[in-house]
Amino acid sequence: MIWDPRYECMDRAELQLIQLERLKETVARVYDRVPFCRELFDAYGVGPAHIREIGDIRRFPFTTKEALRDNYPYGLFAVPLKEVVRLHASSGTTGKPVVVGYTRRDLDTWAGLIARVATQAGVTGDDVAQIYFGYGLFTGAFGLHYGLERVGAAVVPVSAGNAERQVMLMRDFGTTVLVGTPSYALHLAEVAAETGIDPAGLPVRLGLFGAESWTEDMRAELERVWGIKATDNYGLSEVIGPGVAGECRYPGWMHIAEDHFLVEIIDPDTGAVLDCGQEGELVITTLTKEAFPVIRYRTRDISVLDRTPCPCGRTTARMRKVTGRTDDMLIVSGVNVFPSQIESVLMSVDGIAPHYQIIVDKNGFLDYLEVRVELTQELFTGQFRDLEALEVKIRRRLNSVLSLNARVRLLEPRSLERSTGKARRVIDRRVES
Repeated sequence: MIWDPRYECMDRAELQLIQLERLKETVARVYDRVPFCRELFDAYGVGPAHIREIGDIRRFPFTTKEALRDNYPYGLFAVPLKEVVRLHASSGTTGKPVVVGYTRRDLDTWAGLIARVATQAGVTGDDVAQIYFGYGLFTGAFGLHYGLERVGAAVVPVSAGNAERQVMLMRDFGTTVLVGTPSYALHLAEVAAETGIDPAGLPVRLGLFGAESWTEDMRAELERVWGIKATDNYGLSEVIGPGVAGECRYPGWMHIAEDHFLVEIIDPDTGAVLDCGQEGELVITTLTKEAFPVIRYRTRDISVLDRTPCPCGRTTARMRKVTGRTDDMLIVSGVNVFPSQIESVLMSVDGIAPHYQIIVDKNGFLDYLEVRVELTQELFTGQFRDLEALEVKIRRRLNSVLSLNARVRLLEPRSLERSTGKARRVIDRRVES
């Protein structure tokens, strides 16, 4: 099914005309109404008159998260506060939060974008969708809530926490769609099994997972334990929240709502725009946001673009599933390490639970990497010889992938903290100390 065939299956030449018209309006809005952006554009010698074709956006400066935080809370809003009907914010774990605002039209646009994402994934009006994202300043729960309602699904806004109650509601309400982080979905499967309920025996058939990076190996594990189709969707608070892109029935790539977002891939080191098919950092310009438009926002997310039509019939550009973030990359003893590499290794080893933590620290002047991973209940026999052999196996596989010697620490089942939000996979004590 396709939610909005006019825009999702549009001829690319026609789409680019719409993008250009909306880009002109957005740049003019930002220049006229946001003093910070006007001063920045003037410093670069650019303004609304310089947008004559889509490619002219490359002449404009990037917007960074630092600029958003420096203008906390409302400095980048393009409408008076009286026109803002909703406020959301990022977590602010590394400083002041980024505050984002929505007009009534923005909220209507957002619901429509989520309806596209949900329909792409396979949600219909017959579904019961259980949202276990936390409701609050985080954009995930509210964003998906209204879009799922627009599709016609019955929404269960259970919010975060109380895993036993979550499982009870799935069984009693006949939940068919799970909405939240993939890591917590695995925890819910654990809790169900501990209470004597086979997760795959519940009515759940589909997962709309997001808010954290996850590998294809984790997708396979989710589909195995739940007996579902696990889909990814993409968004970020600074742009609108969830709804920027989502997977169709052909997994691994997410359709971008190009009539609302102009996307580029850049070299994260030089800022140079890369061609389709080249991996780099995703940059997004909003085309329809009223309250909080952004020009060339650097997401820090690593992906690849593909503008060839999809077998599903949609013609919009697709972005490859995000493999990591430029600010997630760890440099350990001069070696570049992405958490996704470690996750792929761990998920390929039998007897390992899909819960792990990466610790980076210093021993004197030298970096060291420790990977803590839980065993499954079946493998946790207490036999030292078996555990030692497993530890050596994991260490060798990590060395093969990372070209780095990592310590491996095997933990009892349920040793690591479970989170309803983004799982804290990495602890870099070199930064925290």
